[in-house]
Amino acid sequence: MSDPTHQAPRRPPWLRKEQRLGPEVLQQRQRIAALGLHTVCQSARCPNLAECFAAGNATFLVLGERCTRDCAFCAVEHGIPGPPDPREGQRIAEHMRQAGVRYGVITSVTRDDLPDGGAAHFASVVTAVRAALPEVGLELLVPDFRGFTEAVDQTAGLPVQVWGHNLETVASLYAGARRGASYRRSLAVIARAAGHHRPGVRVKTGIMVGLGERREELDRLFADAAGAGVDILTIGQYLRPSQDRLPVARYLAPAEFGELAAAARGAGIAVVVAGPYVRSSYLAERAWRAEKSG
Repeated sequence: MSDPTHQAPRRPPWLRKEQRLGPEVLQQRQRIAALGLHTVCQSARCPNLAECFAAGNATFLVLGERCTRDCAFCAVEHGIPGPPDPREGQRIAEHMRQAGVRYGVITSVTRDDLPDGGAAHFASVVTAVRAALPEVGLELLVPDFRGFTEAVDQTAGLPVQVWGHNLETVASLYAGARRGASYRRSLAVIARAAGHHRPGVRVKTGIMVGLGERREELDRLFADAAGAGVDILTIGQYLRPSQDRLPVARYLAPAEFGELAAAARGAGIAVVVAGPYVRSSYLAERAWRAEKSG
């Protein structure tokens, strides 16, 4: 998985974010645990957890905590998942109501064991949240559903503000970083959703940098994403979650993220959120509002 002889670069000072676990964060954790919910904030060891929890936000991880794939950059546990929970949407709605969440992100592990990849469960969750909180903002971050167009169409047709699927990295790194996935398949999934979503829904993708990609490859990705119909792009620094995951090849300086954002906008992507700690659901409501106002 990773080369034990590889000497990773030392983490620079701008990537030493302090985790302040104040009372708001602890209260969020308690609410989420009491309702039997999971968040990608915790499962993927997101460095923004304290900041988002303190603000009353969370990205919900549905369909369990175990993923049927084992991407070499990801901290989410790999294994055999349990069956979908039909009441998961009601519990997410309850947490959002209790915590006063006005904009929620719903994502999932990859469920290659399910015939539809979990698309029907996404629909069930959104339906439940919409029934309880009709005015709340909702964003989906879905897997590739193995390219099944019916599953893509089902999720793209849901009443949400943003539909997203992450490209994660450039095409040349997929074999090592995203085994079981395909760059071209992910692009096709995004393009399919862009052509089949409800009016007003924005299409989003996210990538990591620092895995060994070349600048010309990133420029190609920006053009590909724009051509597929992406409205919102996030760009963040890859941070190795554990020693058995891929090592960091390079830490980008903060100014480089501004350069990449400008290049992506130049390729035709309306809104780009870029920075060392940016993740696909970080500042999600702000990115949606920026695209909407633009």
